[in-house]
Amino acid sequence: MPRVLVVDDDAMVGATIEVLLQRQGFDVTMADGGETGLAALEAQTFDVMLVDIFMPHMRGFESIRIFHERAPAIPLIAMSGYAFASSASPSPDFLRMALELGATRCLRKPFTPDALLTTIRECLGEPAQPKDKKEVP
Repeated sequence: MPRVLVVDDDAMVGATIEVLLQRQGFDVTMADGGETGLAALEAQTFDVMLVDIFMPHMRGFESIRIFHERAPAIPLIAMSGYAFASSASPSPDFLRMALELGATRCLRKPFTPDALLTTIRECLGEPAQPKDKKEVP
């Protein structure tokens, strides 16, 4: 059973991800911020981490950098609800910045359950799951 660390300060987002992943057979550990996420990382081993970029206290960028330094072999998926930068907007591309700090992949909130599961499975090196599982008679 793959172990997933989810670090997100939004309780509703965290609970939704937790339920979805548990139903898919993942062992999920929740952390409501960077400090609690780092404590969980020091206490347990994980197969993949999901880290929100924007959180109070220890910011997500700082968390991503530290998580990557302490566990560089564990794939880290950065999550953000902020829009991607575009040529029409002078705002920074936060997800690209997360990749530069060590994230393996990025997800823009809101994401679909399929997008989350596909991204996690890719990080774990698992083959893609068929979307429609039909039983053969």
